[in-house]
Amino acid sequence: MAAWSLDLLLWGGFGIILIAAFNTVDLPNIVNLFSNSENMRNYGRDFLNPDFSDWQPLVGQMWLTVQIALWGTFLAVFLAVPLSLMASRNLSPAWLVWPVRRVMDLLRSVPDLVIGTLFIVAVGLGPLAGVLAIGLNTAGVLAKLFSEAVESIDKGPIEGVKATGAGRLHEIAWGVLPQVAPLWTSFALYRFESNSRAATVLGLIGAGGIGQVLFESLQAFDYRTVSTIAIIIVVAVTLIDMLSQAMRKRLL
Repeated sequence: MAAWSLDLLLWGGFGIILIAAFNTVDLPNIVNLFSNSENMRNYGRDFLNPDFSDWQPLVGQMWLTVQIALWGTFLAVFLAVPLSLMASRNLSPAWLVWPVRRVMDLLRSVPDLVIGTLFIVAVGLGPLAGVLAIGLNTAGVLAKLFSEAVESIDKGPIEGVKATGAGRLHEIAWGVLPQVAPLWTSFALYRFESNSRAATVLGLIGAGGIGQVLFESLQAFDYRTVSTIAIIIVVAVTLIDMLSQAMRKRLL
């Protein structure tokens, strides 16, 4: 009865929140999606007729976006590894775990668009701001995932290394890292895929890449170019997904 009551409370509360939010999220106005059918037809006509006459610069901008995501993910992993080890309750003392976890919360809670805007003010327009924004935001996410992986490891290998008289760094190198390396690799590859899309959005605020061209095309109502950019992004993300799958099979 207690378990049933808890389930009823959880799912009932979820349903109540959905109903209460119906008007808040403006769902009654969904009929406007069909009332402006003429505008939708015009947009759809141009969108289904992409213009590939100038595709090479667009591919170059997409490649820049991928490079931003790659460097941002690399910096994030570089930061996340020590943060995750310091935030793991089975490796670090409580007085260190708590402040490090709050730093991780701060890094991943601030939207990358906000961080990107701050870096644009600091370093100017361009891809560097995008790299730094993605690096900090992703570091908070990966540090949390990495620390959870460390906290779920088997203590046996660590105790075995400790029994040989090895130091703390040796315990981590030989007892911790071999156990978490597959999960860490999977998490990092997944975030690289996500960052390839995030880097596109960062282009909207002037952080470079194809997102900037996309924003300019939208402002100019050049929907044929928007369609071309969308196709290029889909193809790029698909290729990155295929590459990451191949790397997972190879490394894991």
